[in-house]
Amino acid sequence: MEIKRVGTQPSAKGPSDWFTGTVRIDPLFHAPDPALVQGASVTFEPGARTAWHTHPLGQTLIVTAGCGWAQREGGMVEEIHPGDVVWFSPGERHWHGASRTTGMTHIAIQERLDGKVVEWLEQVSDEEYRRD
Repeated sequence: MEIKRVGTQPSAKGPSDWFTGTVRIDPLFHAPDPALVQGASVTFEPGARTAWHTHPLGQTLIVTAGCGWAQREGGMVEEIHPGDVVWFSPGERHWHGASRTTGMTHIAIQERLDGKVVEWLEQVSDEEYRRD
């Protein structure tokens, strides 16, 4: 058994190559081999969002605070709230983040395939981010 105590893992700023706006990443767990799963709590300030990206084995988001938006390529921008659980299929191009006026926090859970959990793509443009 291993217990990760609150405050023992440092927060990190979301890199500008992967995010637009202010984003904080708090690691939660990274299971040791042969397990593949890892998770983090990600907090987006209003207007902040990920770049377009995919996950080789998919991704689950559990919204814990605020109000955010998520979109899969070709789909509508969907509003997400605390308690909502979002699943992105393996290889599905998508992005997620806060709404324009409200921050959002979610727990992100994904698995490694050949050592990789995510493939980062281009930034989400302001035009794509709009939700009217």
